[in-house]
Amino acid sequence: MTTPSTGATGGAALLDTLAAELAVDGEPVTEALDAWSVRTPLRVFIHYGEHGLDLSYAEARRATDTIAGNLEALGIGRGDRVAVHCRSPYAAALWMFGIWKAGAIFCPVDPDLIGQPLLDQLTTIAPAIIVTERMGLSSLELVRRHLPYAPPVTVHDSVGVLPPHGFPEVPYAHFLARALPPQYGAAPEDIAAIVHTPGNTGRPKAVVLCHRYIAQSTFLLRRLTTPDDVVYNDLPMHTILGAFAGVARAAWTGSMVTLWDRFHPGEFWSRITATGASTAVLTDAAVPWLTSAPERPGDAENALAKVWLHPLPATHADFARRFGIDYVIASYGQIETGMPVAVVIEELGEGAGTPVPLQRGLTHEQVTRVCSHYRVPVVPGQAVPRKGLLGAPLPFLEVAVLDEYDRRVGPGVVGELAVRPHLPGLVVQEYLNDALSTAEATRNLWLHTGDAVVRSTEDGLLHFVDRVQDRIRMRGENISAYHIEDLVNQHPDIAICAVFGVSLDGRQDDDIVLYVEPDPGRLLDRDALQAWCGQSLPPYMRPAHIRVVVRMPRTPNHRVEKHRLRRHFLGLPDPVGAIVEQTRAPVAVPRMALPAGGGGFFGRDPGSGPAALPPGTGNGTGF
Repeated sequence: MTTPSTGATGGAALLDTLAAELAVDGEPVTEALDAWSVRTPLRVFIHYGEHGLDLSYAEARRATDTIAGNLEALGIGRGDRVAVHCRSPYAAALWMFGIWKAGAIFCPVDPDLIGQPLLDQLTTIAPAIIVTERMGLSSLELVRRHLPYAPPVTVHDSVGVLPPHGFPEVPYAHFLARALPPQYGAAPEDIAAIVHTPGNTGRPKAVVLCHRYIAQSTFLLRRLTTPDDVVYNDLPMHTILGAFAGVARAAWTGSMVTLWDRFHPGEFWSRITATGASTAVLTDAAVPWLTSAPERPGDAENALAKVWLHPLPATHADFARRFGIDYVIASYGQIETGMPVAVVIEELGEGAGTPVPLQRGLTHEQVTRVCSHYRVPVVPGQAVPRKGLLGAPLPFLEVAVLDEYDRRVGPGVVGELAVRPHLPGLVVQEYLNDALSTAEATRNLWLHTGDAVVRSTEDGLLHFVDRVQDRIRMRGENISAYHIEDLVNQHPDIAICAVFGVSLDGRQDDDIVLYVEPDPGRLLDRDALQAWCGQSLPPYMRPAHIRVVVRMPRTPNHRVEKHRLRRHFLGLPDPVGAIVEQTRAPVAVPRMALPAGGGGFFGRDPGSGPAALPPGTGNGTGF
């Protein structure tokens, strides 16, 4: 795109150009889904891998129209909130589009939540109806008496007698009866979703997002995806990565999305091979599981060519080289901001990565052309030796690095990343029922991310430094907890660590506190680890306090909860549960549980049946 012009006329032209870019694919995404159902009605839109179900674009349109029309028949429409409490991504995806066609608000709820966290989310959302499944009824029933009111529920896999519960119930057959969608559709500035933050640094907040936000946050991924691509998605539908970067992106681009209930390291590559998946979003939690498997001669014999690694791990180049990944997309990503900053990393040249017979989508030349048009930097993988690269600003948001007084700082100076939208609806509208947090985040007409970044003096690209509140004050300087963690994680017996600063006894300098979780079955001695830090870290980075714990406290999406570690260190009670320090004997606790069924992001739940939603061919293979 052209560089933004100055002046009133140039500014208006820029806004028109940006709005047109977002609208060209259909805005909101339901327009694109319906358009593809006409252009390619028989093309598979969703392949639900857990049960071998294929749903064409035409079938998806009919199913989502039916949901929307039957919601309208219940009086649920524009501005009403629908909680989707489903483990099945197949059911959640169709409900997401059906809710949007009704003009209502998609409110995904993590199906693993129980007790107070579940109660808090439902109380905040105040849904007009809850869409759930048999396995979710018991956790909902446990909080029902504490809700301000009991909304009706409908159970998408309601076969046979349901577990007892006290909610009003809408039989699921109501949503299977053929119905036409409402005549009106959602506008780009209408509220599309309420998504909760993971609660890495405190209590989760309910983030209110517009349809235009979804278009902005997926824009670069869409421009790098074609109808020939197959999008792989095993990320939960209560996250923006699963719902928007996975499913919505596919609907916009007319491609097929393959859905799986969970990430499973032992099945990942067989899934990729079976479906011909060419693009995926992977988190930093998934990459170590894949790279820790024994290497095989055919590791690179797959179609996966373009991967968004979120966040970018230090091992990205090794990962790409081993598995034949042509491109890695790195970016800044936050629920509140979408994707304001990104970079495309060319890990392997044409023909050196994805085997030619398996290639899908854009060629290397086409990727370069797209990135050049939108001024997205393309850098070679060997030029990115460490993690932390975020990239350059994308066209829809003004991006700045600010000091503590919200003044811009220059290259080489660490500051807080902040953004301003060029159009309405591009970023978070508010934190629901939390005016104080909304005002704090949007002070001085900037949306503050809470993340410290620095702009390179060499190429102008942005790099992540740390969470602002995780920076440690030492000798009048700010030390990055993120940097210390990066160094300590190189210890051979450490699975994961967390670093934060505490101010004790009124001293100006912070004490550095290090919490570590050993590798499974390993015993870490505090004194030995202290000595290792003395040899491996510069003096100003050495921890004053070390705690070795059996397992780090984590959010449902596996982020370490530092606020709970602080409470543990200070001897304060933890309302969630005790953090157990390691005894002298090794405790064999898996780094991330891979349950056989139920609970968590990893593992598989073979007992859950397919959603009682439509019309898939169910041929068992689909390919």
